[in-house]
Amino acid sequence: MPEKHAIKPGQSLELLKELHILTRDGKLNQDSKRKLKQVNHLYQFIEPLLKEIQTDHAGITLVDHGAGKSYLGFILYDLFFKYQSDNSHIFGIETRDELVEKSRTLAERFQFSGMSFLNLSVAESITSNELPATIDIVTALHACNTATDDAIRFALTKKTRFIVLVPCCQAEVATVLRKNKALTHAPNSMTEIWRHPLHTREFGSLITNVLRCLQLESHGYQVNVTELVGWEHSMKNELIIASYKDLPTRRPSERLYELLNSLGLLEMSNRFFAP
Repeated sequence: MPEKHAIKPGQSLELLKELHILTRDGKLNQDSKRKLKQVNHLYQFIEPLLKEIQTDHAGITLVDHGAGKSYLGFILYDLFFKYQSDNSHIFGIETRDELVEKSRTLAERFQFSGMSFLNLSVAESITSNELPATIDIVTALHACNTATDDAIRFALTKKTRFIVLVPCCQAEVATVLRKNKALTHAPNSMTEIWRHPLHTREFGSLITNVLRCLQLESHGYQVNVTELVGWEHSMKNELIIASYKDLPTRRPSERLYELLNSLGLLEMSNRFFAP
């Protein structure tokens, strides 16, 4: 049997085996223990959001972008959605045909009728008529590079109440920083922060998430940033949770513009001021 602390009460061992989180004899190896800890820890952040939505209305809609093998979607469904007797639904968005088909087969096998898997890019999903006009929760766990920004744009378009992001592989801002170093309005000494390629990459990743937080705040969201799990489990560890509170938007918008301008990133305005 797997370690007791790693498996939540009521969690399907057979599902965890099918997801290759458990071995066929029910064991956890080091890699699967890391995956399970990360996804279960993320569930602890998402469960209160699901319960908060329930106090407002039945039938929760959740869209998981860059779903991959749908670890998160299946565990959310197994621990929470399968107990709902309403029309609650999880949509997994993924571009790889084989993963979409495997997830559909697995959902059918476990009779998870409230799960759908769509072969779409995150950008394509924004205008797809296969998804509802409004969504309660949007998740994007390790959606690479600009896919996280597309997930934010999707959430804003769909008037999403809660957005849960674990960003990954952010190279675009670093590239623009490097290209436009001469155009920055920051003091010359500040450009030392991204003079070396390694620092450019790390600073670019940090600034990307700062810009994303300001973007969300400029649309009335309250934003919290924390660690998902300890650094020993994942280097892509930043968890951003945004809750729509209809907060004032003028000052975050001004700060967003000021930051883009001071770092020579104004050419990226459309990304961070959209939609």
